[in-house]
Amino acid sequence: MARPRRHDPGRRERIVDAALAVVGRAGIAGLSHRTVAVEADVPLGSTTYHFASLDELLVAALRRVDDTFGARLRQGPEIEAPDLAAGLASLMGERLHAEPAGVELGYELYLAALRRPALRPVAAEWAEEVVAALAPRTGPATARALVALMDGISLQVLLTGAPYDEEYAREMLARILNEDPKRRAGTSSEPPTGPTDT
Repeated sequence: MARPRRHDPGRRERIVDAALAVVGRAGIAGLSHRTVAVEADVPLGSTTYHFASLDELLVAALRRVDDTFGARLRQGPEIEAPDLAAGLASLMGERLHAEPAGVELGYELYLAALRRPALRPVAAEWAEEVVAALAPRTGPATARALVALMDGISLQVLLTGAPYDEEYAREMLARILNEDPKRRAGTSSEPPTGPTDT
């Protein structure tokens, strides 16, 4: 006689949480349906039922770990602050100090897209969410440059273990924000007037 099926409506989400725990502890290389099943305390067949491939599971994990930085920008005061560079530098420091392990996990999944094409659309969405939040204030081209710089600084802090230098971040962000993309070296003696891209 077949065993009754246990009602477990949260199982899929628990499997995703387990995948994040495995990656956080052992990296992408430690992820398998079996390690996730053990972590989630579910039968192995449950993981393959909900996620036919590890790429599908990683896509779900990347969506989950996305800390909605873009949403935080839209809801917070930084985007409206007169000194946008200072606001962004402060927000970066807040993320890195409050949950460095979570930020590191997010970047590990984000960078996994380099070798796993299935993750690339989700990784692109992550960056575009922040660009969309900044673009009304800066224009899309400048917003993308800001995102690239913020990612670069965050990765350097995580990789080197060096303390986050908020003043340095503010200064570098301000340089991007003060750059007029229509200026060319030697074509004007006037100082930059601010971002003008559309």
